[in-house]
Amino acid sequence: MRKPIIAGNWKMNGIIAEAEQLSRQVAEQTATYNEVEVVVIPVFTALTKVYDVIKDTHVRLGAQDLFWEEKGAYTGEVSPSMLRDVGCEYVVVGHSERRQYFHETDEDVNKKVKAALSYGLKPIMCIGETLEQREAGLTEQVVIGQLQAGLRDVSTEEVEKIVVAYEPVWAIGTGRTASAEEANRVIGLIRNTVKKLYSEAVGEAIRIQYGGSVKDSNADEIMQQPEIDGCLVGGASLDATAFTAIVAAGAKSVC
Repeated sequence: MRKPIIAGNWKMNGIIAEAEQLSRQVAEQTATYNEVEVVVIPVFTALTKVYDVIKDTHVRLGAQDLFWEEKGAYTGEVSPSMLRDVGCEYVVVGHSERRQYFHETDEDVNKKVKAALSYGLKPIMCIGETLEQREAGLTEQVVIGQLQAGLRDVSTEEVEKIVVAYEPVWAIGTGRTASAEEANRVIGLIRNTVKKLYSEAVGEAIRIQYGGSVKDSNADEIMQQPEIDGCLVGGASLDATAFTAIVAAGAKSVC
């Protein structure tokens, strides 16, 4: 059975003291939910301090991005080995905000996925359609296209380490959420595509999250869907109590 993964993407929020406090609260409040993998994803500047707080707990550390080169003249970028050095286990790749504001392409995402894997990091690879694409009936075409491009030249052994996050762009930070049934349908499509690309076993094993205005008020309904293995949480992850409720929904889904 796939273990649910609830990851909190703090985005560009939290100075070091705030990140330290929040990570401590998350570690304490989610300590009893052993059925769920809990990940916190702070800003780069807080990674070391957050790792110091959570390193002896059940909580795992993730980063919000990485660059595909190991080192060199890439001002402002952070390499996979640097993330490993500060204790990261996960890294978000291809988030819609990176695609939108920083013009990341599917090719860029694929390079980052492969770089993360080569350094022992587990990518949380984000895919999802815009409102315009959805209204044009292009959801399946866009989502599957991004999935296939992101997994290009990724081996069977490697793909099992990836978490896919389906995040419809129109639902991120807008308060609008895809219905649980629709999210489940698209995630089922993603899973079936992985089966076609790799094998039935790989498709059944890979974990696929939903992200997009996930809150404590809708997490139960989302997590009860059979294809959904977790949530990539944005704004609600900045409140330890709300985030813990989402983790609890993940634990409930496996009971």
